[in-house]
Amino acid sequence: MDSMKYYVSVMGRSVIPDPSVTSYEWIIQATPQEAEQLLGLLSLMQEKEEEAFPGMVFPWPDTPEESVNRAYETVLQQVYREIYRLGTPETRYQIEQST
Repeated sequence: MDSMKYYVSVMGRSVIPDPSVTSYEWIIQATPQEAEQLLGLLSLMQEKEEEAFPGMVFPWPDTPEESVNRAYETVLQQVYREIYRLGTPETRYQIEQST
């Protein structure tokens, strides 16, 4: 299957083929299946963020902040690895410059 450009917003949790629909941070070249897989990771990231929210708002003194955020951070890293893997040369360069 042929790949095409998709526009990714990590903040907006979106992977879309039309850049005029919403704002985006990254451009990738992906098959529809790869784009769908990335969208699934973004949804999982949202879930992990929501699961961690109570621990951030009502922290327990004996629960380190790292453990509250660990699942979210793990998925966030997976998202950025996938964006880098599928990214255009410009996207890859921007990610390299930000790390």
